[in-house]
Amino acid sequence: MNDTALISIALTGFTVAFLHAAIPTHWIPFVLVGKARGWSKRRTLAITALAGSGHVLVTTGLGFLIAWAGFELEESLEHLFPLLTSGVLLVVALYFGWRQLSGKGVCHHHAPGSSHQPSESCGHTHDQGHSHWDEELADTALVKDQRGDWAAIGGLFSMVTLSPCEGFLPIYLTGVQFGWPGFLLLSGILAIATIAGMTFLTGITLLGSDRFRLERFEQYEAGLLAGLFLVLAGMSFWLQHSH
Repeated sequence: MNDTALISIALTGFTVAFLHAAIPTHWIPFVLVGKARGWSKRRTLAITALAGSGHVLVTTGLGFLIAWAGFELEESLEHLFPLLTSGVLLVVALYFGWRQLSGKGVCHHHAPGSSHQPSESCGHTHDQGHSHWDEELADTALVKDQRGDWAAIGGLFSMVTLSPCEGFLPIYLTGVQFGWPGFLLLSGILAIATIAGMTFLTGITLLGSDRFRLERFEQYEAGLLAGLFLVLAGMSFWLQHSH
């Protein structure tokens, strides 16, 4: 049971983290800013990896708090904790499903100093695969600031770092049964999937790819997460009652 559950959680965690990293808001800004400022491909990828690392560290920090609280709950609730975990996963699935159906399936990370209003950050529609980032970045300090590149690098870093991967946080709760080794494993999976996803898609786009037409993919992020967590909740419940 433990091996099956760990593999299921690990695979789901990797999928959630990679899908989150594949959202264009996690790599298109690096491509556009890098080209506007004349950065080399190597430098653009290095900055992308740096921002991805910050994104991972913040998410891992929140995951640490969730894991610690989970250990305390597991000790006090004993046999009820697995049922609680399945229930939380189901609630998370329903939440993401509601976001998708209500048109709030994606919340963008907006560039510092952009003119977009908060109300436009969720459920934004793209026309003909065109990314709103092209316009949003054009008049910001990330592109136009002539004082040097550090302001642009800091802006890109903060834009991604200060918005953790919310979809991965419930994964940490499911790993509580495996103790701190499980936490470390999931954190490693988060880091690999996030940084690899961001740098891979940035690199492919810099080489001339048509962005895999992923601009429309972000509209369905919440729906995909809802399906993943629904499957994980069902699998978790089944594993608990089949042994």
